[in-house]
Amino acid sequence: MLEKFLNIFRIPDLRKRVLFTLGILAVYRLGAFIPTPGINARLLEQLFQQAQSGSALGLMDLFGGGNLRRMTIFALGIMPYITASIIFQLLTVVYEPLARIQKEGELGRRKITQWTRYLTVILGAVQSVGIALILTKQGLVLHPGIGFNLMTVLTLTTGTAFIMWLGEQITDRGVGNGMSLLIFAGIVAGLPRAVGDLVQKIQSNAWGAFTLFGIVIVLAAMIAVVAFIVYVERAERRIPIQSARRIVGRRMMGGASSHLPLKVNSGGVMPVIFASSILSAPLLLAQLDWVQNNRFLQPIIRSLSPGEPWYEMLYMLGIIFFAYFYVSIVMKPDDIADNFRKSGSFIPGIRPGKRTSDFINDILTRITLVGALYLIIISLVSTFMISGIHFNHLPLIGRAFDILPAWMTNGLGFSFAFGGTSLLIVVGVAMDTVNQVESQLIMRHYDGFSPRSGRIRGRKTW
Repeated sequence: MLEKFLNIFRIPDLRKRVLFTLGILAVYRLGAFIPTPGINARLLEQLFQQAQSGSALGLMDLFGGGNLRRMTIFALGIMPYITASIIFQLLTVVYEPLARIQKEGELGRRKITQWTRYLTVILGAVQSVGIALILTKQGLVLHPGIGFNLMTVLTLTTGTAFIMWLGEQITDRGVGNGMSLLIFAGIVAGLPRAVGDLVQKIQSNAWGAFTLFGIVIVLAAMIAVVAFIVYVERAERRIPIQSARRIVGRRMMGGASSHLPLKVNSGGVMPVIFASSILSAPLLLAQLDWVQNNRFLQPIIRSLSPGEPWYEMLYMLGIIFFAYFYVSIVMKPDDIADNFRKSGSFIPGIRPGKRTSDFINDILTRITLVGALYLIIISLVSTFMISGIHFNHLPLIGRAFDILPAWMTNGLGFSFAFGGTSLLIVVGVAMDTVNQVESQLIMRHYDGFSPRSGRIRGRKTW
């Protein structure tokens, strides 16, 4: 394995890409220690210590690697970019002129990417205004006023634009998906704090005589979750394909059999990120005075907080929706069937054309549901480890759930870095990056990381 790892640095182009990616990530982490001017960092840290990890502040701090906790110049992270991407991907489905632009090829994609950048800056500015007002309201500003508000908007919006540029540079000139790697770096940066929280629980004997045994169970559960994530991420449904025989010159070509691999979780971590991004909007609205003083909106906003049953139900529905939505963008059964027809290939027992498209669509519908349920299970692991689901807060029937164990309604109080969602993002991004590095090695006639065939392949066929 060490020899295969060293092969990365024997290829000049791959070595430059890997070192460039590491350099960009180092710049990103360096910016995580540059504070926004005019903020009382000590009071802000106390506020985060009082807040739970599953609260609104903890959720907003998830993808930033502690940037929001320290209110650095990268406090907004890439959430504005993710939100802008969601908006344009939804518009390409419901707005026909934008869909036509997307179908123009590379030129159309460049136009949409440019508009996404503009919308990212606008969303970053709007969120910066909200953060400036919230900081002033909480008494965390040393010298409040219009000068602080303008400085905060300029600093945070510029930081968001710079993060977007860093992610695009990694995608174009580095290894892996830039935005996913920035999220990966932010979560991994929070692991030392999570380990410290775990050690503190052991030292303070937080759970009494059950503390040590409980820690062992949690660590074993983490290992099991990682193994489960790797198992499902590699799982795929293989559709057999037969190519027709044809005579080219004096040779008989075709007749070979292969397969079309369809991943169980084609969307990866994107459905979870999209659902979290959409549901973070009510958390920001909850900080406004007119929302807190509104008797009608206040209970609605409270029910849409992390850990509340309505929030978790919408979160699960959002994961299912975005899982199907993302697959509909990535995998197009009509195009696949048309490519089969043009190349003379077919699925045994299925007629080419519409029947082939319907057959592939039916399989995608079933395995995407399995992938969405898998993402929900991983997310529930994270929820129960942090805050639990407050079934006892439901009106009228809440008291009936008092018989549930405390860990189901109140959670275990662990740091978010140990949550299933974070593990899903870390493991998923790591596997995708390793796959890209391995493809570069194999393309240059080097062995990959897999011991048998030199290629990471699915271990499970559905």
